[in-house]
Amino acid sequence: MKVAVFSAKSYDRRFLAAVNGRHGHELSFFESKLNADTAQLAAGCDAVCVFVNDKVDAAAIDSLAKLGVTAIALRCAGFNNVDLAAAKRNGIAVVRVPAYSPHAVAEHTLGLILTLNRQIHRAYNRVREHNFDLQGLLGFDLHGKTVGVIGTGKIGVEVVKLFRGFGCRVLAFDVRENTLATEAGATFVSLDELYSSSRIITLHCPLTPETFHLIDADAIAKMSPGVMLVNSSRGAVIDTQAVIAALKAGRVGALAIDVYEEEELFFEDVSGQVLQDDQFARLLTFPNVLVTGHQAFFTEEALTNIAETTLSNLDDLQSGKDCANALIVAN
Repeated sequence: MKVAVFSAKSYDRRFLAAVNGRHGHELSFFESKLNADTAQLAAGCDAVCVFVNDKVDAAAIDSLAKLGVTAIALRCAGFNNVDLAAAKRNGIAVVRVPAYSPHAVAEHTLGLILTLNRQIHRAYNRVREHNFDLQGLLGFDLHGKTVGVIGTGKIGVEVVKLFRGFGCRVLAFDVRENTLATEAGATFVSLDELYSSSRIITLHCPLTPETFHLIDADAIAKMSPGVMLVNSSRGAVIDTQAVIAALKAGRVGALAIDVYEEEELFFEDVSGQVLQDDQFARLLTFPNVLVTGHQAFFTEEALTNIAETTLSNLDDLQSGKDCANALIVAN
């Protein structure tokens, strides 16, 4: 297949090109994000390969269809940026990478928690300035604490295992209870019980209409004062404005996020520009907030798996096979 790869960074080129030797697709890389205006870059291609910040809406899909594009290959798990109904209407298949390395995201989540709890990021900056004062760096033992895990897919299960290894009590919530999480040591409870009982709450659920702003003012009001919130799932699972208000009031004691509601600025170097997002700028002013730029997935193993699955999905489509990772739109 001739494939236009959008939002292509140097690491995308490296890992896709390395794996493509076993698949033989013709890959054209573009740094531009896909949208209705840039869709023309896919002229002459059979498929496009996109990432989380590409805008694959109805307008973009209509343009792709006119160019003869027959497939959209997501190199990520989330697909809320794709208009699936428009793809179906145009006869364009949509495939994704549902799992690439649950260990990568789970380990990054734990890293965020350890860093924020023990103030490692602040200590690093202090020491570089020859400041060895410990004032303001006090943390707490994870051992014996109760951790709430919302979402018990593959990533959530790995998070449960890690926290059990630290000697934590782990509560879990999901719309479907996963026996693997129970076997790993989690106890399934209601959301309200998880909120009220957890010292740390970490989010590992997809973004759906049901989970949009799941963590809002009402949810925060049910949490233990001083709770640590962690999100490495999807940005809009958290109502940012509500969390900012809770941080100011001391209801939320700490916040660690690898994702953000309006994360179009992620994956780009905008250090020479004025930050236009006032909410995000406000988050960065809190000493008890830790932000990373959607890097939880970013390991060699994960990028290799993403490239392999993406190109295997295209293999299936090219050969006319049923693809296990195809997204189906109900009638």
